[in-house]
Formats: sequence, C-alpha cells, structure tokens
Amino acid sequence: MKRILTGIQPSGKLHWGNYFGAIRNMVELQNAGEDMFMFIANFHAMTTVRDGAALRASTRDVVLDYLACGMDPEKTVLYRQSDLPEVQELAWYLSCLCPMGLLERCHSYKDKMAHGFDATHGLFAYPVLMAADILIMNSDLVPVGKDQKQHLEVTRDLAQKFNNAYGEIFKLPDAYIPEQVALIPGTDGQKMSKSYHNTIELFEDAKSIKKKVMGIVTDSTPMESPKVPEGNSIYELYKLFATPEEVSTMADNYRKGGYGYGHAKKALLEAYHRVFDPFREKREALARDPDYVEDVLNEGKRRAQTAAAPTMEKVRKAVGI
Repeated sequence: MKRILTGIQPSGKLHWGNYFGAIRNMVELQNAGEDMFMFIANFHAMTTVRDGAALRASTRDVVLDYLACGMDPEKTVLYRQSDLPEVQELAWYLSCLCPMGLLERCHSYKDKMAHGFDATHGLFAYPVLMAADILIMNSDLVPVGKDQKQHLEVTRDLAQKFNNAYGEIFKLPDAYIPEQVALIPGTDGQKMSKSYHNTIELFEDAKSIKKKVMGIVTDSTPMESPKVPEGNSIYELYKLFATPEEVSTMADNYRKGGYGYGHAKKALLEAYHRVFDPFREKREALARDPDYVEDVLNEGKRRAQTAAAPTMEKVRKAVGI
C-alpha cells in the first residue's frame, strides 16, 4: 500500500474541471484501498486570498464538495493545513538548506509575476512549504499536474539535501501522474479555468448552470449540416458525463446532420444532472449539520498529527532542536 498525499487550495468555487481533473481520481484511489491523505491548503491560499471570512467559508465549502463527491473521511485523512503547525516548523528547517537559485528557477513563480501577482515571500517560498506538506507525511506518491511537477522536483531536492546534511530521514516521493483526462473546455472553448472566467461550478444553482451550458460558444454551422464531434466543446464535455453508448449516439448525430448545437446542449445538461444531482442532494444534507465539517476536520487533525509525529521527532533530534 502506497501513501498518497494531495492538497487543494480553498481559493474559490470548485468547477467541472476540478472534478474530472482531480476529485474523481482521488475518490477512485481511496476506494481502491490506498493510504490517502488530503489537506485543505489554507496556508497556501493566503498568497492570493486576503479575506479571513472568505478563507474560512471557502475551506468549509471545499470540504463539503469533496465529501459530497465521494471522499470518505473513514478512508481518507482529511485535514486543514493550519491544524498541523509542525508543517511550518519543518518548512523553516528546509528553508535553512534551500538555495535561493532553486526557488528562482521555479516556473510557477515567474508565471505569476508575469500575470501581475505581488512578489511576496510567501509566493516565492511556496515550494518549500509544499515540500514540508509532502515530507512530513512520509508520502510515497503525490498527484501532480503539469504546473506542479517542478515543485515536486524541488521537494525531492530538499529531501536529499536534508538527508545529506543530517542522515537518512526523508524518503524521496515520486510524482503520481494519473491517466490523462482530455482538456476540459470551458464555456468559451478555452481550457476551463477560474483565470479565464469560463467555469461551470460543481454546485451552483440549477438555473445558473443551465444558462452557462446553453451559452457555451459554438461555431455557426447550420443545424442541418454535418458536424465534426471531436474537438467540439459540447461533445467533449458530454463525454465526461455520458455512457459510451450515449457518446456514440451523439457523435453519429453530429456527423449525419439535422442535429443542432441546442440539442447537444440539452443532452449535456441532462447528463450532468444525472451524475451530479445525487452529489448535490448529499451536499445539501451534509450542510444542514453545522458541526459535521468541523467534526470531520478535527478527526483528520488527530490522525494527521499522529502520522506526522514520528517524522518530526526524527527531524528535531537530527537538527538539534
């Protein structure tokens, strides 16, 4: 059994891209019996979120979303990053060994600077805190996307530097790259991303979802004309929700003509509701218990602290603290 660790920033509403790009895969790994740890990265979110009430609300919303979509707190250790202050302690120890050049080469920091983010120490040192998140749990595998792969390489570099200085304390975690999901298009045809303002949220109200689905940008091909399904935003989104038989039927309808984009959008909306209405009902039920999320996080805190304690005992002894 491999220990798999992943984190999610509570920096906004989760959307269809988040579900098919990450959540669904995490639930499948959990149900396959892997040793799963997942944390709500509220320290990391502070690099962009400057509203305490919003951060607390977002943290709760993310937990509800994951639980509604199948994350089981009996099988997965689900905890708040801030409930494990040892992470910050370990980040300091790693910072004392981290070359400036290692961080200066990180593409993510350069990209955020190019997009107008404030050049803060928190943003610059983000990979060190991420390394502490990973190493403190003695993680074997870390699911990463393209934009985070370099940060895992930083984690491995810092673990090796620490081991070279103080002895073999940390294992070197590997990237877990799940089976790639095709690019998930947003309502404008670009990649679905909060940065592009083209997302469809997992649990926004049904009227809003319908408006967004029916407003997905399409070309001007007449209804009676044949259409190419591959690469079409509606078809690509439909593939995520529908059965293989339904996908084949829509593709045939596209190719033979007499099938408009309006028909396809209605089919997409129906498929979404079939998959997500049970999740929505579960989320609403969980939200009615104001103490439930906090109970889940408190139990996750206890289990996370238990898992982190042996590592931190070795680290403190090694560094002389």
